[in-house]
Amino acid sequence: MGSGQLVTVFGAYGHTGRFVVAELAARGWVPVPSGRDAPALEELADGQGLDARVASVEDAASLDRALAGTAAVINCAGPFASTAGPVIEAALRAGIPYLDVAAELEANLDTFAHYSERARQAGAVIIPAMAFFGGLGDLLATAAMGDWTEADEAHIAYGLSSWHPTTGTRLSGAVSRRRRGANRLRYRGGQWEHLADAPPTLEWDFPEPMGPRAVIGEFTMADVVTIPQHLSIPDVTTYMTTEAVRDIAAPHTPAPIAADDSGRSDQTFLVDVLVRSGGSERRATASGQDIYAVTAPLVTEALERVLTGRVKTRGLASAGEIFDASDFLHALAPHVALDLHPRKRTA
Repeated sequence: MGSGQLVTVFGAYGHTGRFVVAELAARGWVPVPSGRDAPALEELADGQGLDARVASVEDAASLDRALAGTAAVINCAGPFASTAGPVIEAALRAGIPYLDVAAELEANLDTFAHYSERARQAGAVIIPAMAFFGGLGDLLATAAMGDWTEADEAHIAYGLSSWHPTTGTRLSGAVSRRRRGANRLRYRGGQWEHLADAPPTLEWDFPEPMGPRAVIGEFTMADVVTIPQHLSIPDVTTYMTTEAVRDIAAPHTPAPIAADDSGRSDQTFLVDVLVRSGGSERRATASGQDIYAVTAPLVTEALERVLTGRVKTRGLASAGEIFDASDFLHALAPHVALDLHPRKRTA
């Protein structure tokens, strides 16, 4: 548990940021809410007796003040195409770890491209996509690999009961679409492909009680960025249930609505990961409630392990590379139900 150390949460007043602030406080850390919206920041800080620090990515000095005297920074402010670089730079200047919850493909690709060498040289810790998208799938794929050193392909299927996007999700998605244009991204043969056709609709056999569901294939998410960074798997594909895709594509789908005292919505999820090597396959699954809320224990557990030295490497790394994947996943109980020893099959 936290030892009363200060942790800056940039974008603390956003939907996911509020969950992160609450989780940090519950674990004994002292959140330092930060961001550019002073009224929203002050409302959050006053309600919890916290020290708010107004900062903007356009003002490096303000970011330095926001991070001063803190043990780490968690970036929850999208679009991450705009915020990741400046906040990482501030973390490097301050000499503290940086974690974010970015789901944007392009932003995560940029982070790995621009900061891998600098993080290595500085001995810094930078962990992007430490969230439901990116972190959880990466940990599950790593755990499923077990003693395999390589595999032919990895598949991550998301069974969401619904997907009511936050304002941040919509803004980040718009930025990604502008950068990508008419193309979509796919990872095949160890390379990124830009495709102009529509992704396929397929059926995925989820574990019971969900069972077979229609999914959009090649619905490329952050896991497809993080997994190949450290696992020797040339083909990585993610899938999304069609109901969730319809929700997020519709312009008038409302934001999440709290269904319990913690602020979680009634959305449920099941993540089913399959890795194949030759004629053998291994699976791992995770299920829970509210993809935004579950990001808080994911990134907070990561922070705690970084600050207590429970890491396998330093530098810029994804979740499965820097942490013991199986141990980390088990630490997420009761937020996530796991099956890390599911059915195996040999052709």
